Amino acid sequence: MAADLEPRELVAGVDSSTQSCKVVIVDPATGEILRSGSAPHPVGTEVDPEAWWSALQEAISDAGGFADVAAVSISGQQHGLITLDSHGEVIRDALLWNDLRSDAAARALIAEIGADEFVDRAGIVPVASFTGAKLRWLRDHEPDNASRVAAVALPHDWLTWRLLGYGSNGSSAPRGSDLEALVTDASDASGTAYFSAVTGQYDLELFNTAFGASAREAAGPDAPWDPDSAPHTAPVVLPRVLGPHESAGHTPEGILVGPGAGDNAAAALGLGAGPGDVVISIGTSGTVFSPTRLKINDPSGMVAGFASADGGRLPLVATLNAARVLDSAAVLLRASHTDVAALALASTPGANGLTLVPYFEGERTPNLPDATARLEGMTLANSSPENVARAFVEGMLCGLADGLEAVLRQGLSVERLLLIGGAARNPAVREVARDIFTVPIDVPEQAEYVAIGAARQAAWTLTGTSPRWQVELVATLHPRPSRVREQYRSYAHTSVTADAGEAADAGVNGDTAGTTITGGTTPAAENSDNDHRGSSGAHAPVEG
Repeated sequence: MAADLEPRELVAGVDSSTQSCKVVIVDPATGEILRSGSAPHPVGTEVDPEAWWSALQEAISDAGGFADVAAVSISGQQHGLITLDSHGEVIRDALLWNDLRSDAAARALIAEIGADEFVDRAGIVPVASFTGAKLRWLRDHEPDNASRVAAVALPHDWLTWRLLGYGSNGSSAPRGSDLEALVTDASDASGTAYFSAVTGQYDLELFNTAFGASAREAAGPDAPWDPDSAPHTAPVVLPRVLGPHESAGHTPEGILVGPGAGDNAAAALGLGAGPGDVVISIGTSGTVFSPTRLKINDPSGMVAGFASADGGRLPLVATLNAARVLDSAAVLLRASHTDVAALALASTPGANGLTLVPYFEGERTPNLPDATARLEGMTLANSSPENVARAFVEGMLCGLADGLEAVLRQGLSVERLLLIGGAARNPAVREVARDIFTVPIDVPEQAEYVAIGAARQAAWTLTGTSPRWQVELVATLHPRPSRVREQYRSYAHTSVTADAGEAADAGVNGDTAGTTITGGTTPAAENSDNDHRGSSGAHAPVEG
């Protein structure tokens, strides 16, 4: 980082996502983005965290450095498992949210604890994405590595620790390998499956069930730490959970560090979303989430009861099939995305009876991990490029509307939707959304809302007051009556038929509890490529 050459007056926000690290430098008084930078992350479902640290340094440099930055917060992809030994060394490559080898471990945890009890205690039902399931996999499949674990951290926890000046003994970190200095926030901790968003505390019994070892919360950097303590006798250290604007400390250069947040919670902060707002993000996968103060309890597992970054709750639903549905349309029609949009707009609502059930990669909402996509209702009269393009756009948005309904069943009210992500720029998506959703839709300008949310948290930590930054809108869309959802339901919902007995025999959990999946679909097998979720066990990172 750059030397301290000028007054520190600005704030910085970091989005360490699956694909890249993005940094924004912001004027805390106005929210104006003054500079930005980015750097790529390695591909894959398991990654050496040092690659994320290197990318963060590169992105900071690309943004012009932190010489004038007074405070910074880091947001990141959720659920990833980073294991540290007693000397702060990373034991093995981090397992990312989209690493599905832990699918069988998640199902085993549900069988042992029960879905209802998991929801009551942790607000979520485990899936392969969640940290607790990954810990169980590590315990069962890599016992030697498991025996060395002295601390467990999430990606944003570990990066914050490094930014504060800590690291392994071999990293030349100026503040050494003090594991007691690890910190996190409630929004990210709530995606582990061993933290309660209701109590704001770890459920150490759930951790013990998952990993077969006791654990405790870090005591803070002033507490004594013995790096030579034996991991198999000392409790595993879990990051200390900070409040929404509680300081994590200062970097060696004197920059104040905020608590950080999970990616979707940071996006909600960046958008200034409040009660009555529901965010629909259409990136590689889709997420639907809304800040609330209500208690969230969904034993089906469809709605994850995460914590928000402002001290409340962030119920969230993920769909696997979002913007890549439009990619498939472009390939099928041998057309550009611009041409696909034009074709879709040349058709009419309902695509003249043509319906896409868009489960190209299985689905999380509903939980059909091995389902496939179907184009239904084809006739000689409606088999045109225009109708096919329209059906693809409608099918993608109807899948997200199913997620919205699941969130609203938790008792939330909705006054407006905020449509973000790369696909929100597509003119056909905006126009067709008016036929799918029944409340007004605001489309904010394209921006890095996860990083902006982290910057807003940094400003809150710096000043003690959460700033109100203007979010520019590029469109407001008003709903219009249509029967598109009704047509979609007639095909999509035939994939699931009520039969609790067969579902139990199949070991199906979550949304398909009490259902039979037709068409030969079965739960995702261990190491399956289907259940990609999103960076939220239920979700994928917000593409802003």
